[in-house]
Order: sequence, then structure tokens, then C-alpha cells
Amino acid sequence: MTAGSARIDELARGFRERYLTYAELTEQVTRWAEAFPHLVSLTSIGTSGAGRDIWLLAIGPEPERARPAVWVDGNLHAGELAGSSAALAIAEDALRLHVDPDAETRDLPGHVRALVRDVLFYVVPRISPDGAEEVLSTGRVVRSVPRDERPNRAHARWIQSDMDGDGVILHMRVRDPAGELVESEEFPGLLLPRRIEDQGPYYKLYPEGYIENFDGRHIPDPGMTADNDPDLNRNFPWAWRPEPLQAGAGPYPASEPESRAVVEAAVARPHIFAWLNLHTFGGVHIRPLGDRPDSKMDQGDLAVFRQLEAWAKTYTGYPMVSGYEEFTYRPETPLHGDLTDFAFHQRGCIALVTELWDLFARLGVERKKPFVHHYTHLTREEMVRLARFDAEQNAGRALVPWRPFSHPQLGEVEIGGFDTRVGVVNPSYEALPGVCAGQSSLWLRVAAMAPKVVIRRLEAAPAGGDAHVITMTVENHGYLPTHITAEAKDLPWNEPLWAELTAEGECEVVGEAPRREVGHLEGWGTGLQSGTGVPYFQRTRGGGAARTLEWTVRGRGRIRARVGSCRVGTAEATVEL
Repeated sequence: MTAGSARIDELARGFRERYLTYAELTEQVTRWAEAFPHLVSLTSIGTSGAGRDIWLLAIGPEPERARPAVWVDGNLHAGELAGSSAALAIAEDALRLHVDPDAETRDLPGHVRALVRDVLFYVVPRISPDGAEEVLSTGRVVRSVPRDERPNRAHARWIQSDMDGDGVILHMRVRDPAGELVESEEFPGLLLPRRIEDQGPYYKLYPEGYIENFDGRHIPDPGMTADNDPDLNRNFPWAWRPEPLQAGAGPYPASEPESRAVVEAAVARPHIFAWLNLHTFGGVHIRPLGDRPDSKMDQGDLAVFRQLEAWAKTYTGYPMVSGYEEFTYRPETPLHGDLTDFAFHQRGCIALVTELWDLFARLGVERKKPFVHHYTHLTREEMVRLARFDAEQNAGRALVPWRPFSHPQLGEVEIGGFDTRVGVVNPSYEALPGVCAGQSSLWLRVAAMAPKVVIRRLEAAPAGGDAHVITMTVENHGYLPTHITAEAKDLPWNEPLWAELTAEGECEVVGEAPRREVGHLEGWGTGLQSGTGVPYFQRTRGGGAARTLEWTVRGRGRIRARVGSCRVGTAEATVEL
């Protein structure tokens, strides 16, 4: 181990083994920035509703120099804490590639490590610091942010609260002959869906807390966002729809400081070409399209996602599914205001949602299609497996014994049930290191797909007298084309490459404009199952990855050539006359 790698290990705050508080996360990113100022830039892209900074790490030398970049974010949803750990793990592995270039990071060959070092990494480990802090400190169920600014709050609704003062907000069960749940005989305390054969007692289940505007008779239905609003992952501009068309949408697109900070940061960085949005749980990667079936997707883009799917299966073990075909909660009803839809459609990125933590595989649950049915089609026997997993492999962190409590509104209740923070919604601490390693292995390979524009040839040939013909050949040596996806090619800001000559000394460009449009260049990658290279018609594409341009220059001096775009940065070369 080199001194650089040892230093990185010394700086680690344990994010691969547990879930960090906001103070600990801030200390982690600050440590990196202070220890490696030539490689790590730390900025705040905005502040949360409670005034906490939303940290952005830029990893790579000269972070202000535009070049192909990847984006990683986590903890958009408050309780999905493993996203922060995986994002920090990717940041740490990207940093290690620079600090210790010869280290065999995540089984990457040397030439691939070199490619990844040319890519800038942007990492926002925690988009919702307020929500995560609330979950970590109290266990309260928060979708995204622990605030509610809706004006319509005169109705009866549940307000989560630590009623018994033990420091954790759990659940309350109440015996009721009309209850939908019954206690497991094998695992006392585990509540299961009631069957006709069950003799009782039967239970109603509510969040630990009280009913605001309670009339003393009618108990309202509990809801995930009853006392917190909105869902940040329904608040982004792409295809945004207001409530009731989209639950959790917020009053208008990017109305929330957290989502607005992400939008503004992304728009200011058009060179981001790949976007990873880390969630929990389920063990699945969700790719575009989210609003249409695969038959409506550009087939070249689909082939690229098939390559990502192959890597995903190898390094994470998770399948990859279409958001529209396997992850809509109601068939043919797309989600609106989703972050990865914004990243794919508006920012032109290869975009993925990853639901970390394959709890279903741990429980031996058979793969369902569509995948989203995993979350609703859980059998009683599989719920018993969950309790067994918690007892045997999760140190009993999840299932909390019930204890009696006299509730001021409901009378005699019991408080307990699932604390889902560790082992259910997020990986057990024991499983977290493997989850982090798998995601880093995948995303470092995605970074290696970056377009790479080079000036392969810049020559000056005599053309009589003091004239020269300048010939420049520009090539893309990267996997992806310079426009990244076919979906993104027509976005107005996604400019084609331009080339420009600057004359220095006693010379000048004559007859032609010094600056010209080059156009977009193809990459060498074709994804998987694209038909390229099959033995019965083995062919490749033509010269779409290169352009050759010429100018006439008179005089003596130096010609400086630049080529690039806002999407891929610039390459430079010089020639003497």
C-alpha cells in the first residue's frame, strides 16, 4: 500500500460500515478536501430548508476545467441512507485512482484506470440532509424532507411523535376485531396479514404519534407524507405534474431548495454525461425510458444500456429494468417529476436509478415481473423469513418488541414493531461494504465510457511564398459519441464540436474564418446486441468518429488550435510556421 492509499484509509469516517450523521458526513468530505486540495474541491450547491449545506465534491485535478464528468447522488429520499454511503465509496475510489494510480482499484485494467482519471467526478452524497438527520435521530418515517408547508392542514391527520419518550418513533398497534393484521405464531411481535383461518387477536397498526384535528371518533388513514411534504423525486422539471395527478409533486417544479440546488448545479455543468441516482431498496437498476415502452426508445441508446446491464449483473448482482415497463406503480401510468428523467431527457445523460440492497434475494424471494411487484406481493412466509433474517443476520436491529402505553387519544396501545432503518430499507451494517464495492465497480466502468476528443494531427504544409495550409484531424477516441445519447442530440444547449485557430506572432488566417463548426463525432462503442460484429455480416461504421479541416495561413509564427464544446471540454495543439 502506498502512502497515498494509507492516508485515504486514515481519513475514512466509517461510511462503508454504518450510516453517517450530517456532522460526520461533513467531516468526511472536508477531510478529503483539506488533505488533497489539488484533487478534491468541496462546494455547497445550496442549503436545505433547515439551513444545512448540500455538499458537492468535485474529484479530479483542475476541477474548474470542463471535461467529461459523471454525477453521483444519494439520499434524495430521507430514509434511504445507504445512498450516501455508496456515493462516498465511489468518491473515495475515484480519489484513490489519482492518489495511487498503480493500485488495482475495483479490478480495472491499467488503461481503463487511465481513462477514468481523465473524467471528473461530481458527488452529492446527501441531497436531503434534513430528512436523513431526522430519520437517523428519531426513526420517523420521512419521504424526503421533514417539513410541511401545505396550507390545507385543517383535516384530521397523523403527526409522528415519540410518544413514550424512548428516543425512537416506531408504530402503535391496537387490538380491534376489525383489524387487518395478526401476530405470527413463529415470531412473536411480527404482524402478518390476517387470513380467514386466523383466530386473533387482531390488530390495527398506526404510526407512533397523535392525530391532529381529531374529532374523538374517526381515525384517519395513515400516509407516508401525512406530516411531511413533498417528495423531492416528484419535484423535478421533466414532465412535472401537480397533485392530484402526481402525489408529492410540490407546488411547482423545483419549488424545494434541495431539488432546485440540484437543477441549478446540473445546468451549470453541461459536461456531465452520466448520472447515478442512489436509492434503497430492492436490488435493481432502473433505466429509461420512464414514460414509454422500449419500442419507442432509440435502439442505439438501448444497446448502450444493455452494456450497463451486463456490468451491473457482474458487479452488483442486480437486474436492470425499464422504468416504464417494470417500475410504474400503476400500469402505463408514468411517474412525473423524477430526477433521472430530468437527467436523461433534459440534461442528456446516461441515467440510472439504483435501488441498493437486495433484501428480496436475501430472503429467497423469487424474481417477479414486473419488478415493482416485489414491494407489494410479499407472502406471509416471506415476512417470516424477514424476521428470521433480522434475528440471525441483522443482530435483531429491525424487529422491536411491543410494550404497553396509554395513549391520550386511543387509550391502551402497544408501541414497537419494525424499525426499518437498518436491515430492511437499508443494508445491514454487515452487508454494507459489499453493497458499496459493487456500485463503485459499476460506476467506474461507466466513467470509462466518456467521449475523448483529441487533435490527432496538426500540420502546416508550404503553399507558396509565406503561405501554409494548416491541416487538422479531430477524432473521438471514446466509447460514447460527443452528443452522448441519441435522445440528447437535438437539445439546443448540446452544441456540436467547434474548431478554432489562433495566430501568434507575424501570421494570420486568411480566406476562411478561424472558427468553424466540426459537428458531433461518433464513439467506438455500440453497446450490446446492436448487431455489430456478427460473423455473418461483420462490418463497422465509416469515418464518423473523425473530421479533417484545412485553413490557409500567411506569415511566420505559431498557430494554436483548439477544438471542443461545452459538452466535452477542449483539446489543444500548436504548430510552428
